[in-house]
Amino acid sequence: MHLSSLQKYILINLLGLKGKIKRNQLLRFYDKQKSPPKKSDQQGILTKSFERLIDKGFMIGYGRRTPEKWFIDEVSLTDKGRQQARKLMGEQQKLPFLIKKDKK
Repeated sequence: MHLSSLQKYILINLLGLKGKIKRNQLLRFYDKQKSPPKKSDQQGILTKSFERLIDKGFMIGYGRRTPEKWFIDEVSLTDKGRQQARKLMGEQQKLPFLIKKDKK
C-alpha cells in the first residue's frame, strides 16, 4: 500500500500517543522541508491526508459537520493504523511469552 511521506509522518507520530491529537500539532511536518507549500495550502493538504487515511481505516477523525463538509479537529489511530505504523517503523511486534518454571 502506497502512503505519502506526510501520511507516514502522521501514522508514526500518532503511534506513540494514546488518545487524540490536534491537527495543528501535525503541521510541524512542513518545518523540516526546504520549500514548504504556502500556509493556506498546508491545511488543505493535511485535510486530504486525514480523509484518505480515514478511508483506508487507519484513523478516526473527530470534528464537526456542516451540510457541505466535515471539519476534522482531532484524530486518533485505529488498531489497523497502529499495525501499519509499526510496519513503517520496521519494528517487529513482541508477543508475551510465558515461561514456566519447573518445580523440583
